[in-house]
Amino acid sequence: MDILTQVEIVLRDAQYDTWVSTSSSSPVTCFESAALMGFVHVFDSARALLGEWETSQKHVLARHAAALRAAGAKAWNVYSVFLTAEAAPDQARAIERIEEDFELTRKIARESVRTVDDVERALLPLISIRSKPSLGASNFNDRLRSRLKDLPQDAVTAFLSDTSSIEVARILGAES
Repeated sequence: MDILTQVEIVLRDAQYDTWVSTSSSSPVTCFESAALMGFVHVFDSARALLGEWETSQKHVLARHAAALRAAGAKAWNVYSVFLTAEAAPDQARAIERIEEDFELTRKIARESVRTVDDVERALLPLISIRSKPSLGASNFNDRLRSRLKDLPQDAVTAFLSDTSSIEVARILGAES
């Protein structure tokens, strides 16, 4: 799996603008929304991630310094994301500690990013909460009645029929 391509897909689905910057030795996916911006770096190994993340971050920030200065308040909400497909359980804690370094940018660092689900999990801090409501084939009126169970049944029946809103209000007022 091409991690950078999947990163772009996930971020675009989350309404980010994305583009690839090839100004460094390895491509970096840049992303931006109305509220934040950032850069995704992918490393061949956990050792490379641990050894090169600071240099990579500084290089990209220097390359995009003019855009960051022009970003105004958004410049306070810049993320650096560091990913590798290599599973490195012995280095996982060291990689996680990168996120505790708040110098220059906020950080997300993950090892063992191998699937689309892994990419989505890594980028969760950047993605708005998504809810998947489960709507069955139940009858709308029955579902609404169950949610309005604290209201008088006469008022709910009137509301669901062709009764005027004035009459529904009268029923509600008479029963309060």
